Amino acid sequence: MTPPFDQPSGLAVAFDHVVTRGIVIGVATLLVLTPIIIAILKVARRIDEPLQGELYRRYVSWLVLAPLMLGPIVLGRLWTIGAVVLLSLLCYREFARTTGLFRHRLLSGVVVLGLLAIGFAVADHWYAFFVALPSLTICLLVVAGLVADQPSGYIQRVALSVFSLLLFGVCLGHLAYFANDRLFRPLMLLILLSVELNDVFAFVVGKSIGRRRFAPNTSPNKTLAGALGAAILTTVLFATLAHFVFAGTVMDGPVHLVTMGLLLSVCGQFGDLVLSSIKRDLGIKDMAATIPGHGGLLDRFDSLLLVAPVLFHYIGYVRGIGLDQPERIFSGNGM
Repeated sequence: MTPPFDQPSGLAVAFDHVVTRGIVIGVATLLVLTPIIIAILKVARRIDEPLQGELYRRYVSWLVLAPLMLGPIVLGRLWTIGAVVLLSLLCYREFARTTGLFRHRLLSGVVVLGLLAIGFAVADHWYAFFVALPSLTICLLVVAGLVADQPSGYIQRVALSVFSLLLFGVCLGHLAYFANDRLFRPLMLLILLSVELNDVFAFVVGKSIGRRRFAPNTSPNKTLAGALGAAILTTVLFATLAHFVFAGTVMDGPVHLVTMGLLLSVCGQFGDLVLSSIKRDLGIKDMAATIPGHGGLLDRFDSLLLVAPVLFHYIGYVRGIGLDQPERIFSGNGM
């Protein structure tokens, strides 16, 4: 019989870690102060009416997004995994609708099945199955693409299916897998905070001193100064807070802390460019209009796509993820 999952759970221990408390309190404080800051900027004539309206729309969206992002992590492991799986399904829905992949129902069904299976492997803490599922699902997609007996368009529809499985199953699946670690609350909150602020840093620095465009054909508003500024500021932020997350472990050294921060910033910016390339190719501005002021869920969380697997494997190689926890907690019973 598989032993129970040995991980602190419940609200009684949710805020035991100082980084968890600090990030939740910091986000809550920022949500309270934001409308005051916007009002002050308006009175000081630093922003005009249209920009004020845009900022308020984004603020209202964050009033909803912040609890939805923080809540599952605070509540526990399965809540967190379930939330990430739901996010992957919703992001795939946006991708399938904009690319037309939803019209190929069998392929779309196989992708959804793959996303759910990956979610189960994560919840089961069955890493071998988690690693095997992408290859197995891709084989199934290649065969499923033959069922329609329509050679015309075969490469495109199968390639889109595989691409979506990799982005929303494999990449976001690694984000969910962090929940199997004892330190998942402070670690995942730190990743989410750093990814979001990475975008803010790039925007602010780019608007302040940016001149040279970073990728003018893909994302005209991105500047080289913004990208470098974000890399520096995000690395400092992540390394500082990660010191407290990984205190007393092999990760708590300047080389690993700085490397993780730099990887997060660079991968976050490239993740955003990946989605920008997709939207430019499709000739659209946003993947959806789910979140006022932001676009779709995929527009908001695109920066996580590359960050999650890269950080997961870096930390997993150096320290390990959930190594002290029992595996196959559901499938292992009686097997």
